[in-house]
Amino acid sequence: MLWFQGNSRQLAKHSFQLLLRNLSASKTVLPVLTLSTKDPCPLCDEAKEVLEPYKNRFILQEVDITLPENSAWYDRYKFDIPSFHLSGQFLMMH
Repeated sequence: MLWFQGNSRQLAKHSFQLLLRNLSASKTVLPVLTLSTKDPCPLCDEAKEVLEPYKNRFILQEVDITLPENSAWYDRYKFDIPSFHLSGQFLMMH
């Protein structure tokens, strides 16, 4: 179990580094970073703080998975928030 947790952390760190690298690239159209979240979500708040310095490089779209119109997101991510999609493609979770 510890091996898996260590590898998960490394994968998440690598995914986040890829995100930052992609956000650093100069683009004319800003990519959309979608955050699956709910209230309260301390991990989501922490993730948003980390992203704050890069906010001019993407459009952050928050999806509250507890709203009735977002039931598909809830079914998918109820145990896995925060989760991120970049321009519609799954990026990472936790």
